[in-house]
Amino acid sequence: MKLYFASNACSLSPHIALRESGLPFELERVDLKTKRTASGQDFLAVNPKGYVPALRLDDGQILTEGAVIVQWIADQRPESGLIPPAGTMARYRVQEWLHYIATELHRGFGPLYNKLIPEEVKAATREKLAMRFAFLAAAVETQPYLMGATFTVADGYAFYTLRGWKRTVRPELPSPALQVYFARILARPAVIAALDAERDA
Repeated sequence: MKLYFASNACSLSPHIALRESGLPFELERVDLKTKRTASGQDFLAVNPKGYVPALRLDDGQILTEGAVIVQWIADQRPESGLIPPAGTMARYRVQEWLHYIATELHRGFGPLYNKLIPEEVKAATREKLAMRFAFLAAAVETQPYLMGATFTVADGYAFYTLRGWKRTVRPELPSPALQVYFARILARPAVIAALDAERDA
């Protein structure tokens, strides 16, 4: 199994999931500007969408879209607790979080990366993001993780978006609850290993 990734990209979320699961995998860095991998492969031949993450399965299939990839990873190791069993309400709650993070947090940063967007639009974007992150903060104010005591793939994805806030909005997270939550995830051995590997790969 091989994860195609780029530094500071949302491929960090499935990378964390892979390390949390204990599944064996390889990493291959992608240059998103040239669409070439570290080994010289044409990344568009791997994923015609042209962005990461992409996961090459052992049978050769390519799976894309981070929120889907992390569920597949978690389902390979159900004993990891990374996602509740299919068909349970708890599973739908994790999927609900994954969708919220993808559409309201991750996607919400888009205008901040565009040099052509006027500053007043970016200011409005930051204000909207603050409201969206307030909802995330409320969920972890009285519990360690989004689903309670157990770390799930939704937390790994949320961690990526919190890093996005620190890089594009301001270094301080918007609430004490999120600061504690971020530090808790950052201290996990799998997260430390993923960040170290992406720096060195």
